[in-house]
Amino acid sequence: MSCNTALAPLGNNAASSGLCVEAGTEVMSYRDALHWTMRDALERHDSVVIMGQGVDDHKGIFGSTTGLAQAFGTDRVMDTPLAEEGMTGIAIGAALNGLYPIQTHIRADFSLLAMNQIINLAAKYKYMFGGRFDVPMLIRMIVGRSWGQGAQHSQSLQSLFAHIPGLRVVMPSSSQSILDTYPAVIDRYRGPVISFEHRLMYDLQFYVAPLSTGQETDPFGSRLVRPGEEVTIVATSIMVLEAMRAAEHLARVADIQCEVIDLHCVSSPDWDLVMQSIEKTGRLVVADTSWREYGVCAEVCRVVAERNPGCLKAPVVTLGMQPAPCPTAKCLEDLFYPDLRQLVDVLATSVTGRKGHGVPLPDTQSMPDVYKRFKGPF
Repeated sequence: MSCNTALAPLGNNAASSGLCVEAGTEVMSYRDALHWTMRDALERHDSVVIMGQGVDDHKGIFGSTTGLAQAFGTDRVMDTPLAEEGMTGIAIGAALNGLYPIQTHIRADFSLLAMNQIINLAAKYKYMFGGRFDVPMLIRMIVGRSWGQGAQHSQSLQSLFAHIPGLRVVMPSSSQSILDTYPAVIDRYRGPVISFEHRLMYDLQFYVAPLSTGQETDPFGSRLVRPGEEVTIVATSIMVLEAMRAAEHLARVADIQCEVIDLHCVSSPDWDLVMQSIEKTGRLVVADTSWREYGVCAEVCRVVAERNPGCLKAPVVTLGMQPAPCPTAKCLEDLFYPDLRQLVDVLATSVTGRKGHGVPLPDTQSMPDVYKRFKGPF
């Protein structure tokens, strides 16, 4: 059984998690990793400004910007009106003139009001003017999945933005992923980056490397987070954690070894890493946080079909949201999203080749819920 400390969700109690701990690791919540990277950016770069609805109030984007306006001033951490397109235009103008804006959308859905600015301006400036202009900026978008968020406050829209050349789209799946990605992007990348943060991960504790190490990593690289021999799981965001839980369950009850890849950057994944894994295992399950149609699941399947479809021993299986707007009622929302039992079931079926595979499914009713459920608006 493997142990990946960076991607092991510890709930609210790391000490009693029962997971193995590497020497020299620290514990940090997803929320605290976000807050640390925001403060770090403001401290190290005078050019950084943070802007968004609620960044300066006591809620502070679910705690990820709390106290920063008081520490650095409201000229650098500023609340914005309900005018997403206009404020994104201001952020792009600031980026073109030497500042580094970090714009936040407390729900990813609100970015739909700024699509013209993001797609027609931020993504295209470098191309339209022969590389003379850079638009360095980070746009944080939060996926607000949970009971009561409904059709307009829970969408995971990464595929829309990953489709556009000039945009980099990342989906941090752990505290370490945030620490590896945000500082590197702010320090070294001269283009627009969109990050999808999953609200249900904000309260989770993760093991992270000591902050003093200062290791440089590729902020856009995909990650092999669990080695295995029998089936490859390619996952994004919170589904990486579900893939890890499913892999641990299958290893324990059926000695089925799953390999888990965190796609991380959905606009430019490490396809060599993905293909090497699939060619080894011969089986593929793709688990995404959005709809399967014309999305990340479809893109992974396209690449496999183009590169080496003959390596597959079984049909590809994809998991994502049901093809409908998200229901508000919890009983319907539970049917809308894929769950741990579904993931374990399709993995066992893929490996055994039998629908009635006989592998015990996890009893999610008696399992502790690692995700703190919340109701809107905050």
